[in-house]
Amino acid sequence: MSKLFVAAEVFHGPGSLEELKNIKGKKAFVVTGGSSMKKSGTLDKAIAFLNEAGIKTVLFDGVEEDPSSATCFKGAEAMSKFQPDWIVGLGGCSAIDAAKTMWIFYEHPEIEFDSLIKPFSVPTLRNKAKFIAIPSTSGTGTETTGLAVITDREKGVKYPIVSYELTPDVAIIDGEICASMPAHVTSNTGLDALTHCVEAYVSNIDDNFADVLAKGGLEIVFDNLEEAVQNPSNITARQNMHDASFMGGLAFNNAWLGIVHSLSHQVGALYGIPHGCSNAIFLPNVIRYNALATDKYPALAKLIGGETAEDLAQAVEQLRKKVNNISSIKEFGISKEDWDKNLDYITGNALIDPCTGFNPRVPSAEDLKNIYNACYEGLVYQETEVLS
Repeated sequence: MSKLFVAAEVFHGPGSLEELKNIKGKKAFVVTGGSSMKKSGTLDKAIAFLNEAGIKTVLFDGVEEDPSSATCFKGAEAMSKFQPDWIVGLGGCSAIDAAKTMWIFYEHPEIEFDSLIKPFSVPTLRNKAKFIAIPSTSGTGTETTGLAVITDREKGVKYPIVSYELTPDVAIIDGEICASMPAHVTSNTGLDALTHCVEAYVSNIDDNFADVLAKGGLEIVFDNLEEAVQNPSNITARQNMHDASFMGGLAFNNAWLGIVHSLSHQVGALYGIPHGCSNAIFLPNVIRYNALATDKYPALAKLIGGETAEDLAQAVEQLRKKVNNISSIKEFGISKEDWDKNLDYITGNALIDPCTGFNPRVPSAEDLKNIYNACYEGLVYQETEVLS
């Protein structure tokens, strides 16, 4: 028997933010990032809708990209003083993931951060509050997943906190919120959504629901991402990408991910490379690596006019180029000397990343190192040698 894990209530479509007027409660703690939600007017609208519902609000803003455990502890302390019965994550993945982690420490102030690193170790939540996720970017799917990615700044490691306890109670998927998203963010997050669809479909967990969602999300990304990047005011394309992000998130919430994410978590933490951007660099070569262990890639290739795993890998590379994304790690200005110095460290962390356990092919440290080196140079990965 299997169980489908999804946000309890999902509202989607342009203007769906207004559903906040119907929330029942007393106090809401709103967590957001920088100034984008304020500048776009979304933050003020959200607070006004909550106030219309008779809910008192407190704002915690300034969550940084790749949020740190320190930020989460700070937010949890503010929550404890306010005692909300709703927590609202509004903005990009960083804000929502931070809000999820603050939620853990608000409900369980005695817990140690290191104890959360083991998958499915989050204790029971909802004793004090429920969670609303309102994404402003179309990529991570965090609005429907039991996942939060938090960075330990001292160690230079990103830790995925994995637990179905973190699956939001309410998700609001409003494409209008994304209208002000810059082109490079649209590109990065869209490629992240694509990666979620691909990795969930080929993971070592068989789930018919996840497969259908992954296929559908992948088609939507290929049909809409370029338009969303080039014509940001196209709300139809924006909403389609927002829906695709949710579909990819729902797919991987039930089938999980693979080594593309394991590899990306490390370069994001150590070098600050945007997550969707690094995913798009690693994904084609991981497809080539995994193709020896799974026959599922051709089904995805056929959705976009191809036939083989290699066709899919090349289609990802072509889309990556169309939406003006980078094709190698070294293009971020990372020297070969610095790369070689840290290679064993990031490889070791990628090998033990929780996502590695769901990959269709069990990798060795040497395998991951070879993929890393190919992607550093922007070369095509092959099993016995790396060729340009």
